[in-house]
Amino acid sequence: MFEALLLGFLLDLCIGDPEWLYHPVRMIGKEIIFLEKFLRKVFKHTPTGERIAGGLLVLLIVAVNTLIPVVILFLGYQYHFWLGFAIETIMCYQLVATKSLKTESMKVYKKLKKCDIEGARYAVSRIVGRDTKELSEEGIIKATVETVAENSSDGVIAPLFFMMIGGAGLGFCYKTINTLDSMVGYKNEKYQYFGTAAAKLDDIVNFVPARLAAMLMLVSTFLLELDLIGAVRIFKRDRYNHASPNSAQTESVMAGALQIQLAGDAYYFGKLCKKKTIGDNIRPICNEDIVLSNRLLYVTAMIGILVYAAGYFCLRVIGI
Repeated sequence: MFEALLLGFLLDLCIGDPEWLYHPVRMIGKEIIFLEKFLRKVFKHTPTGERIAGGLLVLLIVAVNTLIPVVILFLGYQYHFWLGFAIETIMCYQLVATKSLKTESMKVYKKLKKCDIEGARYAVSRIVGRDTKELSEEGIIKATVETVAENSSDGVIAPLFFMMIGGAGLGFCYKTINTLDSMVGYKNEKYQYFGTAAAKLDDIVNFVPARLAAMLMLVSTFLLELDLIGAVRIFKRDRYNHASPNSAQTESVMAGALQIQLAGDAYYFGKLCKKKTIGDNIRPICNEDIVLSNRLLYVTAMIGILVYAAGYFCLRVIGI
């Protein structure tokens, strides 16, 4: 229900994800690691065998991590409405990552302010999938801004979108798919076939939320008096400059709004990955762009929850 979603969103803004609090995504990650090892032993190491194993991994992990929250919520609401409401609020809180995204990206910012490049490389390694040991200061900032842009959708707007449709249960379904993609959805030698199902499913479920997030970020660009014309131009031109059909949607808006160039070649697991650039190199990227990216993140999140609230109350008024 929307009230639980709203309270969960506000809880996230207030306290984020403290490291002492066990997060359900860690549990999902451990399940993926365990089941991947098991399935790789059972199925043949052929393209077909790995695709079947990867498909089974997705099916089982998504089913388990959707069914368990749904059952818990059902039992909670059956016992007492307020117990169910409290459980759903906590679940919604755990599925949104607005403050934690800002917190982790600002750790990079603070390390760079202190000229601690090694510290900044370590801080950014916690929030990106690429190799960070050899990143320059510019590369560190780019990686940070890119992950804030991409996760404005994956970590905020998308989970809110699915929770609006189907509550915390559907939110966990989305989060599980997103976690699977982040762990096995690579196009390298190890996951070229095994990760196909995870990557394709993630592309499907993020298709609408990624574009919605981009639209909301364009509104945020206007409200923050950034370069709206540039954001619209780069969005139209570069929104597909990524291996994923969704990741560059918000990255292109961010690049245009800040008048910087993002993406380009990067190393993953020791191998160079050739990637298109996003945006124009109008000015050099700088440390303050991390701060600006977080402003865009927060305003986008706030507009998103307001849009969802408006939609919810309109449906209530007409009796749906």
